[in-house]
Amino acid sequence: METIYTRLTVCFDSPFWIGIFERETQTGYAACKVTFGAEPKDQEIYAYLLRNFNRLRFTEQAMDGAVAGKRKNPKRIRREIRRQMERRTGMGTKAQQAIQQQREQNKTEQKFQRRAKRCEREERLFWLRVQKRKEKHKGH
Repeated sequence: METIYTRLTVCFDSPFWIGIFERETQTGYAACKVTFGAEPKDQEIYAYLLRNFNRLRFTEQAMDGAVAGKRKNPKRIRREIRRQMERRTGMGTKAQQAIQQQREQNKTEQKFQRRAKRCEREERLFWLRVQKRKEKHKGH
């Protein structure tokens, strides 16, 4: 049976409150960002989870380590966080990296969709011009 750890972090990212959903399994790590707007209350977050959790678009990312299934000492966790904050050079957390990766994927998908839509529009306009030209030459 696969173990899944899910975590939600709500923080203020000026000017909105955002929620970062993180999901860890043995096979990988996934993250999703949700914008709440005004500061959400606990009841609102719970209601949002019940209504929209199955619609969240998580990004899948391969995991380089095992899932942290064993509970760690709080002092050790604090020390590790302090070390990460000192080492941090703009790389971001795993969640930020996963969300950035999702943004890049969405950007390439939208690029292809825009190009296809533009090609369809140009082709439609071309056929309309051809039809109009034929109508003019019918001699009615």
